[in-house]
Amino acid sequence: MATISKNRKSALDKFNREQAYKLADAANMIKQITTTKFNASVDLDIRLGVDPRKANQMVRGIVKLPHGTGRDKKVLALCTPDKEKEAQDAGADYVGLDEYIEKIKSGWTDVDVIVTMPPVMSKIGQLGKILGPRGLMPNPKSGTVTMDIGKAVEEVKAGKIDFKVEKAGIVHVPMGKVSFGVEKIVQNATAFLETIIRLKPASSKGTYLKGIAVSTTMGPGIKIDAASIKDLIK
Repeated sequence: MATISKNRKSALDKFNREQAYKLADAANMIKQITTTKFNASVDLDIRLGVDPRKANQMVRGIVKLPHGTGRDKKVLALCTPDKEKEAQDAGADYVGLDEYIEKIKSGWTDVDVIVTMPPVMSKIGQLGKILGPRGLMPNPKSGTVTMDIGKAVEEVKAGKIDFKVEKAGIVHVPMGKVSFGVEKIVQNATAFLETIIRLKPASSKGTYLKGIAVSTTMGPGIKIDAASIKDLIK
């Protein structure tokens, strides 16, 4: 049987693992029980009442968190020369096309998001086997394939995230950092939950939000009362 560290035991003693809390209370508790020496990420996990194996029950979308994730994402803009300055001015960390395609073929994937343009997708398609498993393949649905390269880069840098329900029906997304105030964490989580609820498939029957929990890097999860979310959603 695995032993529980003193820090984890201390954290678990500060809340009831079986109780579901209001979002603000859970966010406040997360800050109190986090013991990592670094600025840990705050994550939200939602178990949905959908079957992702069915196309009409897939939940996928994008959301711009009002306070960002607290992490500066590395963005690669794969674009034609006439769009390079636009991408650079918007804050892209890497800008180019053919040289980066060759670099990726050689195994380089040291970026968080890749944005590109429809005219060059034929070149990028050959990178699917490398980028797909890493979640880096540009997609029009996530706003990363567009002629408005500058706007796409700016949105990612400002805290836009794209998400997709996993095979087990769970959506896992970052909500910020422990250093964020409770209000910022709550506002980020609310913005995401509003989006998730709006994307509920018409074919999804029964309970849609089956479970919600907030946690930090290396920390225990705290259950959130789904019913209390209704008071926050506009």
